[in-house]
Amino acid sequence: MKIAEVSKKLNVSQDTIRYYERIGLIPHVPRNSGGIREFRDEDLNWIEFIRCMRGSGLSIESLVEYVSLFQQGDETIEGRKEILLEEREKLSKKISEMQSTLERLDYKIKRYSDGLMKKCEDNLIKK
Repeated sequence: MKIAEVSKKLNVSQDTIRYYERIGLIPHVPRNSGGIREFRDEDLNWIEFIRCMRGSGLSIESLVEYVSLFQQGDETIEGRKEILLEEREKLSKKISEMQSTLERLDYKIKRYSDGLMKKCEDNLIKK
C-alpha cells in the first residue's frame, strides 16, 4: 500500500507518517524498486498504535524508546512493560484530574441552571 492510501485509510497526513518513520516510530518500511514506500499491514498496525498512544498523551520520546526496545527483541519485554506501566500511571492520574474537572463543570452548570429556574419562577410569581 502506498503512503497516500495509508494516509487516506487511517486519516493521518503523509507528512506525519513520514515523520513517524524518520524518528523511528514505524520500523523500517520496505521500498519498491522505484524507492516508493510499500506499507504492509504490520506498518499500519504501528501507525494505529502510535495514534492511539499519542491520543492518550504518551510522549514521542516514550514511544521512540518503546519501538526501539521492541526492535531489539524479546529480551526487552520487561523494559517495554515498564514503559507501558509508567505511561499507564500518568494516564490514570490525568483521567482522575479530568474527572475532577468534569465534576466541577457539572456543579457550575447546575448552579447556572438552578439560578435560571429561580429567575423563571420569580417571573411567574410577579405576573
